[in-house]
Amino acid sequence: MKVASSIKTLKNRHPDCKVVRRKGRLYVINKTNPRFKARQG
Repeated sequence: MKVASSIKTLKNRHPDCKVVRRKGRLYVINKTNPRFKARQG
């Protein structure tokens, strides 16, 4: 998982990044480049 101060900056880093809410947590997932995964909350 990458370390970023905010999820929004991670989302802007790659066009395929998607922000998903699961169980009250925010996730950034990326199918093509899995190293952009992140979690918040």
